[in-house]
Amino acid sequence: MSQTDIRVGGAQAPPTAARPPRPWWTSRRRDQLAGYLFIAPQLIGSLLFVFLPLVLVVWYSLHEWNVLAGTFDFVGADNYSALADDPNLGSVLRATGLFSVGLVVFNLALALLLAVLLNQRLRGTIVFRTIFFSPVVVSLVAWTIVWGFLLQDNGGVNGLLDTIGVDGPNWLRGEGTAMFSVIIVQVFKNVGLNMVLFLAALQGVPAELYEAAEVDGASRMRQFWRITVPLISPTILLTSIITVVGSLQVFAQIAVLTQGGPGTSTTVLVYYLYQQAFQFHHFGYGATLSILLFGIVLALTVLQWQMRKRWVFHES
Repeated sequence: MSQTDIRVGGAQAPPTAARPPRPWWTSRRRDQLAGYLFIAPQLIGSLLFVFLPLVLVVWYSLHEWNVLAGTFDFVGADNYSALADDPNLGSVLRATGLFSVGLVVFNLALALLLAVLLNQRLRGTIVFRTIFFSPVVVSLVAWTIVWGFLLQDNGGVNGLLDTIGVDGPNWLRGEGTAMFSVIIVQVFKNVGLNMVLFLAALQGVPAELYEAAEVDGASRMRQFWRITVPLISPTILLTSIITVVGSLQVFAQIAVLTQGGPGTSTTVLVYYLYQQAFQFHHFGYGATLSILLFGIVLALTVLQWQMRKRWVFHES
């Protein structure tokens, strides 16, 4: 007697139907493919223009590449030893730090002040907002060239000072004024972007909190430090990271306005990298400097991100 003839409870059990095989091209796999196709352009772009250049920079830093002679020699850690012994690196890092600190302090402070003023909903705020934001969309090189003419010894700034009896200096050639001039030019160029970000954050603060604070007798300054600053602290973190990273990547302003001078007073790290790699043709050492720059940017970004738990509202 076969198995199909076995009776269960006096009745013959029906034969077990064979389960059809599951199709390979399921809706889940279709969704996965669609997701991969959507992220493919970004992923390919990151691989080609971010990760591959990083790997190549590390590889180049281990070589001495002389384009004019057509040589590409492996030198190991010699470029890193030269970096540690570079007599100009100290002044370059000081100039980079001075520029970054000055830009971050002036930019964020002025942007927050302008945002607070524009948030008062006075007449003409749209016009002033457009005026302050318009330099952001202006070509960086064109903006820098115009300021180069204005800051010359006989330029527009000194001409304006002369009308009130002040003899202005040669802003871009003085040891004490060149770095300050470059910082101010960059602040006016990008302050509008941070201003708009701060303004959006300020408009998101509930008005009920200020009304309750006024009932409790809090002054305007106390309201600002106890209500406004904590609630817009995520935007402060965002703008600080953007400004710090941007300050470490400045090049066109230095190249057009001062060419790193006078001396090395405005020679920031990116411009020094450019000099070593493209003016002196030390491509291996230039790659080593770029790794140093990458490490500084990464360290500062991670430090700011870790500090968010201490001073950013809503972070635990």
